[in-house]
Amino acid sequence: MTLSIHAVTPDFVAEVGDVALNKVSREDLAAIREAFTKYAVLVFPDQEFDDDGQLAFARHFGPLETTVFMARKGHNLRLHQNMADVGNLDAENRILEANNRQRLYNLGNRLWHTDSSFKRLPAYCSMLHARSIPPIGGHTEFADMRAAYDALPDSTKERIAGLVAEHSIMTSRAKLGFKDFDESERAAFAPVPQVLARRLPDSGRMSLYIASHAGAIRGMADDEARQLIDELTAHATQRQFVHAHRWREKDLVIWDNRCTMHRGMEFDDQRYKRDMRRATVSDVAPTCEQMGLSVAAE
Repeated sequence: MTLSIHAVTPDFVAEVGDVALNKVSREDLAAIREAFTKYAVLVFPDQEFDDDGQLAFARHFGPLETTVFMARKGHNLRLHQNMADVGNLDAENRILEANNRQRLYNLGNRLWHTDSSFKRLPAYCSMLHARSIPPIGGHTEFADMRAAYDALPDSTKERIAGLVAEHSIMTSRAKLGFKDFDESERAAFAPVPQVLARRLPDSGRMSLYIASHAGAIRGMADDEARQLIDELTAHATQRQFVHAHRWREKDLVIWDNRCTMHRGMEFDDQRYKRDMRRATVSDVAPTCEQMGLSVAAE
């Protein structure tokens, strides 16, 4: 049976049925890639995955990232190093205590962001699988940064063309008062340059590229930079650009980090278990390089 695609809006978010991703065909993969380019967020209900199967499917899209927790000495990983652990469980599958460092670190996922923009080679796409979910809360919101860019005044598009921001995960965590980074993490998470607006090579569309990880903008005073990033974020997260996904167990959701932002919403994480496992695929090149800006080499 040919897979079925059900659009939520004409060009943002679609549900995909009649496909088992743990035994996907070449034809199905081609159709999925085409739909992904158009919709940017794809929801696949009822997908049976173990970790190896999820990673194997993700590799169809490119090379996999390693978890940021690998940067911290002595961190006890619950999952494979190529799997991002965005649940609320420890290595023994117990709910993390309120003052646990990993829990406090992961609270940053509730800020609007795009995965791995704090890496010089950022993420192309993320694939999050719901192994267990809370009965209420914990949904994920996605913002369409292509539509947000299209809706900008021409004067703003001209203003941000060629601008380069500095991204660091320490910037986003500082907004929550989290500063517990060791020396190896501070070296790994030093700010990296990313363009504020980028053209997507597959669709040709322009997109904003911002996140809570973004701080300074090169060549701009800090106060002006913060104001501009805040204004762009407020613009891009207006309701007309945002879709909320309410998770079902075994959902796999794939999103394009090049042209979306997302955030996880609150739930009672001291009462309910939430086991969410993400495979993340790297982009093909740094954003500045893709846009032909030599500043990326500085």
